[in-house]
Amino acid sequence: MIAYLILVHRFPEQFKRMFRAIHASGNHYLIHVDQRSGPAMTADIAAFLKPYANTAMLPSRKMLWGGYSLVDAELRGMEKLLQMGADWKYYINLSGQDFPLKSQAYIADYLGQQDGAQFIRAVPQQAVRPDTMNRLSHYFLEAFNRIVRTGIPRRAMRGITPYIGTQWKAVTRDFCAFVTRDPRANPFKRFYRRTLIADEGFFQTVMMNGFPAPKLANDDLRTIDWVPDGDIKLRPRTFLTADALRLTLSPDLFARKFDAEEDSVILDLLEAHLRTPAAMARSSDADSHATMLQSTGRIASTV
Repeated sequence: MIAYLILVHRFPEQFKRMFRAIHASGNHYLIHVDQRSGPAMTADIAAFLKPYANTAMLPSRKMLWGGYSLVDAELRGMEKLLQMGADWKYYINLSGQDFPLKSQAYIADYLGQQDGAQFIRAVPQQAVRPDTMNRLSHYFLEAFNRIVRTGIPRRAMRGITPYIGTQWKAVTRDFCAFVTRDPRANPFKRFYRRTLIADEGFFQTVMMNGFPAPKLANDDLRTIDWVPDGDIKLRPRTFLTADALRLTLSPDLFARKFDAEEDSVILDLLEAHLRTPAAMARSSDADSHATMLQSTGRIASTV
């Protein structure tokens, strides 16, 4: 079984469409609506979820891109999901603008074959992305609905190698319990609370420096087209109908991002795709994907 945390800040009708596509009995679902989206949207989504079992709302707080608030939402979400049920094995985070590329039966079977692999992108930050080290080398504050660059330098964590990746992941229950409850994770929380874009480095750094012997799959199981957006970040390109063939042939489990107001036909096509044998078939395709990851070195045991 799977535990989902879904972060929503706009497009409630699109979220509902995605939720129906990922809903399966036995899974657990936790939804956080950005407090800045307003009480009406929160109430609307809460009413929509009411008929669904094993589903809950995480108390809303303000979310800010680049801020630790995104990490905080995930930590609160992981803890709540741990309390919601003892039967799930993998945690998956999504946004309201994601969409599945495989059926829930496929996803559950695929993850069940992975022997506890952690699906998260993680590379040594200094070696691979030295241009982002400024996110850690100075204090950043999340205040007044924006990120405040203090310009005040800070010391690095002693004996810790920082890692970086994306915020998207499919990780085990054991990792969720470690990062939320184990005292060994607390120094990472204190340090990353005053960094920039912590959601792209906090979980990776905890996993690679604190979590015992992770079996890392350097993959987030998402199809995403990253395009430049300013000097310090990339953004995911919005998928359109023209991308349908690529998405339906992808070995990944999810894709992002989508905008039904810009192109809703692509969601029609993906909903139809989820009912096809290609999306429903499990064991052979899952085995081939795992073999591909092993052959390219994207799964490795790391101490």
